[in-house]
Amino acid sequence: MQGNTRRTGVMTDVHRRFLQLLMTHGVLEECDVKRLQKHCYKVHDCNATVEKLEDFINTINSVLESLYIEIKKGVTEDDGRPIYALVNLATTSVSKMASDFAENELDLFRKALELIIDSDTGFASSTNILNLVDQLKGKKMRKKEAEHVLQKFVQNKWLIEGQSCETCGIRMHLPCVAKYFQSSSEPHCPHCNDYWPHEVPEVFDPEKERETGMSRSNKRPSRSRQH
Repeated sequence: MQGNTRRTGVMTDVHRRFLQLLMTHGVLEECDVKRLQKHCYKVHDCNATVEKLEDFINTINSVLESLYIEIKKGVTEDDGRPIYALVNLATTSVSKMASDFAENELDLFRKALELIIDSDTGFASSTNILNLVDQLKGKKMRKKEAEHVLQKFVQNKWLIEGQSCETCGIRMHLPCVAKYFQSSSEPHCPHCNDYWPHEVPEVFDPEKERETGMSRSNKRPSRSRQH
């Protein structure tokens, strides 16, 4: 999908409602997709002109791109009717995820994605994600367990941790935050120059990390062997 020159617009509540309903149905024929699009406009923006379906879907796909998900158009095998479906673009990785995580952990991930997609910023706070534990299917999960699972999602790069400006909404990944503000005692937003209220992480230094590891190793108490 990189290098695609397709035109995209701004994601609105019309697009979000459409995506939620398509996720529910899975696969729809083109005529049903067009009806669904008109329905979403009627619910959220009845005075707006219905956007061309291709441009409408491209706008949604531009948001889904970072999640390795896309709405794709295809045809039925029997009679060639046009259909639309929400598909994973990283099947191998998704299969691996299914083997690495329990059912309730995968449910937490799905709900976290829905939260991110529904947001105006493309972000969801860890607090809001952790509050989803009561809605999970199957085995119950405590918030402490959910914190650990959420950290695993970040470590495995299924979710990316970041910070956003509370004034203008600009978003930065944590490594970028660390590098940008490393020499600033009073950090300010690079976009609107308002005060940056978040804790700035340290810049990762491989050499320092290696020295710390060696220091820990040297501090381990030696055991005397009894004869």
